[in-house]
Amino acid sequence: MRKTALSLGLFAAFLANAQSIKTTIDLVNVKDDKVAVTMEFPKMKSGDIKFHFPKTVPGTYSEDDYGRFIEGIKFYDNKGKELTYTRVNDNTYSLKNAQNLNKITYLVNDSFDDEMDTSKHKAVFSPSGTDIEQGKVYLLNTHGFIGYIDNMQDVPYQLVIQKPTDFYGTTALVDQDKSESTDTFTLANYAKVTDSPLMYTKPDYITFNAGGMELVLGVYSPTGKYKASDFKDNLEKMVIAQKKFLGDMNTNKKYAIMLYLSGGDGPQIKGFGALEHHESTSVVLPEAMPKDAIDKTITDVVSHEFFHTVNPLKTHSEEIHYFDYADPKMSQHLWMYEGGTEYFANLFQIQEGLINKNEFLQRMNEKIANSKNYDDTMPFTVMSKNILKEPYKDQYRNVYEKGALLAMCLDIELRKLSNGEMGYRDMIRKLSQRFGENKPFKDDKLIDELVAVTGYSQVKDFYNKYIAGNQPTPYAEYLNMVGVEIKKQESQPIFWFIKDPNQTGFDEKTKAFAFDENSALSPFAKSIGFKITDQVLALDGKTVDIQKIQDFINYTRTIKDGQEVSVTILRDNAGKKEKMTLKGKAILDKMTMEILSYKTNPSPAEQKLQDQWLTGKK
Repeated sequence: MRKTALSLGLFAAFLANAQSIKTTIDLVNVKDDKVAVTMEFPKMKSGDIKFHFPKTVPGTYSEDDYGRFIEGIKFYDNKGKELTYTRVNDNTYSLKNAQNLNKITYLVNDSFDDEMDTSKHKAVFSPSGTDIEQGKVYLLNTHGFIGYIDNMQDVPYQLVIQKPTDFYGTTALVDQDKSESTDTFTLANYAKVTDSPLMYTKPDYITFNAGGMELVLGVYSPTGKYKASDFKDNLEKMVIAQKKFLGDMNTNKKYAIMLYLSGGDGPQIKGFGALEHHESTSVVLPEAMPKDAIDKTITDVVSHEFFHTVNPLKTHSEEIHYFDYADPKMSQHLWMYEGGTEYFANLFQIQEGLINKNEFLQRMNEKIANSKNYDDTMPFTVMSKNILKEPYKDQYRNVYEKGALLAMCLDIELRKLSNGEMGYRDMIRKLSQRFGENKPFKDDKLIDELVAVTGYSQVKDFYNKYIAGNQPTPYAEYLNMVGVEIKKQESQPIFWFIKDPNQTGFDEKTKAFAFDENSALSPFAKSIGFKITDQVLALDGKTVDIQKIQDFINYTRTIKDGQEVSVTILRDNAGKKEKMTLKGKAILDKMTMEILSYKTNPSPAEQKLQDQWLTGKK
C-alpha cells in the first residue's frame, strides 16, 4: 500500500512538472554581469503566440519596461531548431506557427547598473529592480528575469536557481531539493512568480518567530558594516506590534525580508525604499546610514510593506486581481492602497506604544506640509487611474502624503459618526471580510461597498468631495474634532536652495546635497537657473562636508539679501555628472509653517475622540 502510494505520488509529481514551465536561472556561469535564463515549455495549444516581459508590475506605478534589460533571446522548437520571431517592442516578441516551441533562452542585464543613466528611460525603483554582482550578491526581483506567454499565465512554473554552493537565498519560498548547488521551487502561476523575490549572497540571515509568524531577515552589507543580527530586536518589536494591531486581518505564517544595503564599490543607486509582496518584501537602503536610522526606516518603511498584506494584496479591485503586465489598467484607489497603508504604518506606532502622541502629530504635520508641494485640487481617483501618464505620474508621491491624510480624516469622520465605535481600521477589516485574495471588488463600486460595510452614507459624501472630487481636504476641521489645532508660524528669512530645507538629502557617492524631485525651488534657485535634479557641491567655495554640516549651515545664515554668491553644482547631462558653477544675487525667503498642537483645554467630546483615535480603543 505504501509503495503504491509513493509510486502514484511520483507519477503525479512527474505529471505536474510535465505541465509546468521549467525556468532555470544560472547564477554560477555569469559573464559580463549577465545571467543566463532558460525557459522550457509544455506543448503549445496555439500556433501563434506572444512572449512578454512586464511593462509594469503590481506595487509599482511606473512604466519600467523590464524587457529592455534582455539580450540574445532565442526561441527553439522541440528538435533544437531556432524559430524566427518578430520583436514588437522592448517587452514583447511575436511568433507565428510556434506550436512546436520548446525552449527560450536569453541573457539578463541588471537594472542597478543602469539606474544613474536616465537619458533614455526613467530609472527602475531600486527595490523593484535587479542586481547582478558576481561573487557578491544577486537581487532577483523575478519579474526582471522571467517572462510569460499570453494565455499561459496560469500554468505552473518550476523555478530552478543554479547557485554557488556557498551562497544562501533569502526568500519566503520553500526549497524542494537538498542540493547545495541548486534551489528548486514550484509556483502556481506567473502572478506567484512575480510575487516571489529572492536575494542570493554569502549567508547572513536570521530566523525567528514573532507574533506567531516565522520571519527570515537576510542582509547584504557590501563592506560588512552590518549583520542581520544587528536588526533583530527592533524588527521583532515592530512585527509583534503590527500583528497585534492587525489582529485577524493578517494570516501570514511566514514572511521574508531581503535587506540590500548599497555602498562600497557597488553600483550607484538612488531609489531607496521597499516593495511589497504577499509573503516578503525587498528593501534597499544606503549602507552609510547609522544603525538607529536604519532601524527607524525599517519600522516606517518595512511596516508599510507588511501592511500591504492586507491591502491591496488581499483586498483589491479587478484591475489588480487580473493584472495585465503588458498593458496595465490601473485602479482608482491609490488613496486606499498606498495612502491608507501609509496611515496604518504611522497609526500602529502610536497605538502600540512605539512612538508618543507628539511624535505622531509631528508626522501628520509633515505630511500636511509635504502635500502642499502637489496639486491639492486634482481628484485622487483620476490621478490614480491615470498614474502612468502625464501630468498625473508627477503627483504620485502625494499618495504617501495626502493619501495618508485622507485616511486619517476618514478615520476621524467614522469615529465621530459612530461615537468612537468604528474607525478606518474597522472599515478595512470589514471590507477584507467581504472580499479577499481570490474575490476582487469592482473598481467603480468601492464606495458603495464602503457604505455597506460601515453603514454610514456620510462616507460617500466624504469620498465624493475629497477623494473623487476636487475640494481640498479641510484638515483643520477634522483635527479640531480630536482636540488638535493648527497655528501658523513664519520663519526668519533664510537662504537655501529649496523652499523647505527639511527636504534636503545627501548623496554619499558624490558628497553633495541632493533634493527631493517634488520639492519647490527657492526664489534664489529659480533666479540662477538651478534645477531640482542638480546637486550642490559647494557654496562660495565652501564644500559640503557631512561631518561639518553645521558649519555650512551657519555660513548660509551670514548671507545677506542681494549678496553675490556662487554655487558649485553637479548637473546630470545624458547620464553623466557635469560640474559647473552658477552665480547670482542672494534672495532670502520666509517660510510660513503650519504647526499642529494639542489643545490645552479640549472639550470633553474632543478629548474622548482624541483618546479613541490615538489608542484605537472604543
